Amino acid sequence: MKKVSLVLILTMTFALAACGSNDNNGSNTNGGDTVSNTSSNENSQDSTIDNDNLKDVRIKLTFNNEEVIVNMYDNPTSRDFLTLLPLTLTLEDHAVTEKISLLPKRLSTEDAPSGSEPSVGDFTYFSPWGNLAIFYKDFGYSNRLIKLGKIVSGTEKLAGINDDFPVKIEKIN
Repeated sequence: MKKVSLVLILTMTFALAACGSNDNNGSNTNGGDTVSNTSSNENSQDSTIDNDNLKDVRIKLTFNNEEVIVNMYDNPTSRDFLTLLPLTLTLEDHAVTEKISLLPKRLSTEDAPSGSEPSVGDFTYFSPWGNLAIFYKDFGYSNRLIKLGKIVSGTEKLAGINDDFPVKIEKIN
């Protein structure tokens, strides 16, 4: 009986240690990259990422002498994305519905919903893959898809390109 109790105690200790390790790393690291949540010091250095001003932040995507304008949403993932700008990525078509590209680092998923149902013009982050996803067609509910913003002009310009193409992304206010 003592041996069984000892085995159970050791098993529970290892299980709890493993769970504790995942809790410490699960939301703060992804694929070995540390996810940084925007701090108040970072916000004070760039007022466009300040929580109070994020609702007015717009970004511009430039490609093939075209521009697409996106109004950013106020959430931790959007703020983390903005710290990467300016950024040049190569977009590729995925499922004849969206343009995607891997980001240089995983973004914060703090306070993120469990998923979302994207529609035309949604500018999103798909956390399982760590990629940007820009929808030019409606799509069904996707787990761990986080909306970063909404295209206000130029969605049709994305839909018309079939090949991979470079895009420059920068803040415009």
